[in-house]
Amino acid sequence: MSRVGRLPIAVPAGVQVDIKGANIRVKGPKGEMQREFSPLIGVAMENGQINITRNSDKPAERALHGTTRAVLANMIHGVSAGFERILEIEGVGYRAEMKGQTLVLYMGYSHPVEMEPPAGITFDVEQKARQVFVRGCDKEQVGQVAANVRNVRPPEPYHGKGLHYLGEKIRRKAGKAGKAAK
Repeated sequence: MSRVGRLPIAVPAGVQVDIKGANIRVKGPKGEMQREFSPLIGVAMENGQINITRNSDKPAERALHGTTRAVLANMIHGVSAGFERILEIEGVGYRAEMKGQTLVLYMGYSHPVEMEPPAGITFDVEQKARQVFVRGCDKEQVGQVAANVRNVRPPEPYHGKGLHYLGEKIRRKAGKAGKAAK
């Protein structure tokens, strides 16, 4: 049996879980999420915990067992605590600011890049630390929006300038051989 799949999911106080067959709705203080799971996997709630079961050891069901549990645990964590990705700005003259709900990035182009947050996502900017925060309750959506923001100016390998995730290791190149010898 899947090591991840057989772990029960604790439901924190303030989170409501509504299970109707393969359709699961989770509601909490940070938002509400709904997802349809495979009918091959059983989901049952008892004593404030959710247990995920499977009917057989077929490869398709085994693959879905741990994945279903992980996605459901992320849904519960998202509506109770939320998710956050932090991007750092590196480079002279590169900066970000908020204009209402819109994120405005000045990344060395001839024009500022404006990004509207999709539903369920919020942007925040820390000016002193030169950081952009992407927050929301859906882990998948937060990660995708953060990747879209990073793609405005990905870090370049010679000087490391651009947008990168907090703690991301940028692979650096040496540059010209003649310049390194001097």
